[in-house]
Amino acid sequence: MLLACSGGMEALAEDSQAEIAKKLNNPIAAMVSVPLQLNHDENIGKTDAGERDVLNIQPVVPIDLNADWNIISRTILPVIQQNDIPRGTDRSGIGDVLQSLFFSPKAPTAGGWIWGAGPALLLPTASDELLGGEKWSAGPTAVILKQENGWTYGVLANHLWSFAGDGQREDVSATFLQPILGYTTATLTTFSLNSESTYDWETKEWSVPINLMATQLFKVGEQPMSIQLGTRYWAESPEAGVGGWGWRLTYTLVFRK
Repeated sequence: MLLACSGGMEALAEDSQAEIAKKLNNPIAAMVSVPLQLNHDENIGKTDAGERDVLNIQPVVPIDLNADWNIISRTILPVIQQNDIPRGTDRSGIGDVLQSLFFSPKAPTAGGWIWGAGPALLLPTASDELLGGEKWSAGPTAVILKQENGWTYGVLANHLWSFAGDGQREDVSATFLQPILGYTTATLTTFSLNSESTYDWETKEWSVPINLMATQLFKVGEQPMSIQLGTRYWAESPEAGVGGWGWRLTYTLVFRK
């Protein structure tokens, strides 16, 4: 009897870990998580001399609105170190914060689709003028995805327009598109492919990084966490933008509600 109970508890724990792995692939899951995402890019600028490291602190916090709806708060706070951008100029500090709120049904649609939509706000919080746009910007954001048989696929998007800020800086009108494709194995390893593409309507230019990543969920004691390692290739960028290859390392802490 004790052995049967023990086996049942182990199965329950495994199911719980599998559910966490599934939710980590869902940007609007009702689960508190704190990803620390480190990105490295080089060959930046007209002379390809620039390098940039960006640590994105990205807490995700679900808020119960009522019996049927959640609000999912997603914040991106970038901590930046860049060298030779422009050539001979080094800067480090905080970038502009992106705050998004998704109103999302607690239950998927009849077809199994998960969705959420709401406002996005770009705050001019940069500690140096070279690390941010010095513009207040806002617009809509939305995500729709489906999870079945280990697969996650969908898209996250937003559009931002500037409405206030430094009149000497360029206006903001930019569309962000992130197609999502991932597969989670029985060992809680997720392989994912996405593109975090931006189209700048002011300059008529695309920035298109293609990311290929592997993520492993594990526990230390009772604390769930994950490690993600990946590479990316910049398929398209402005003339003075990023070129070639980069990499990403993400450590995520998960907190059960």
